[in-house]
Amino acid sequence: MAESVRRLLSEEEVDKRIKELGVMISRDYAGKSVHLVCILKGAVFFMCELAKRITVPVTMDFMSASSYGSATKSSGVVKIVKDLDEPLKDRDVIIVEDIVDSGRTLAYLGKMLYDRGPSSIRICTLLDKPERRVTDVKVDYVGFEIPDEFVVGYGLDYDQRYRNLPFIGVVEFS
Repeated sequence: MAESVRRLLSEEEVDKRIKELGVMISRDYAGKSVHLVCILKGAVFFMCELAKRITVPVTMDFMSASSYGSATKSSGVVKIVKDLDEPLKDRDVIIVEDIVDSGRTLAYLGKMLYDRGPSSIRICTLLDKPERRVTDVKVDYVGFEIPDEFVVGYGLDYDQRYRNLPFIGVVEFS
């Protein structure tokens, strides 16, 4: 089966929205510092760009969780592949995700990280697919709400391919 990628959001649109999110986060955390927790691998492009646009002090850590494998739909089973290197106790934490789909992964991670004693936890995602939600999860900062299509680019992949596209595209199978 062959696939192609149709452009959904341009590089310029993504860049503009990340700048806006950086302004919002900087305003919300004025006088504080923020600890960004990147959910690997997909969110790394987004988090790096977002961190550059936040004007309050930023620290960061990385975690890898998976519920997809090489499939295009979530398996529903969340597996922690890499845990955090630093404690979260008394920190203001923002979980940075590439896309919120079913909400299962973030609901699981949110509870797990909350149990580690941060001062606060918020969620920031580049993309949100609310119509796919099966678990109630509050997303505090949303880049774009998108339709229920399989997207790639800007860190998002299909079987480890297309992460390096500078835009968000939809995989179309023929």
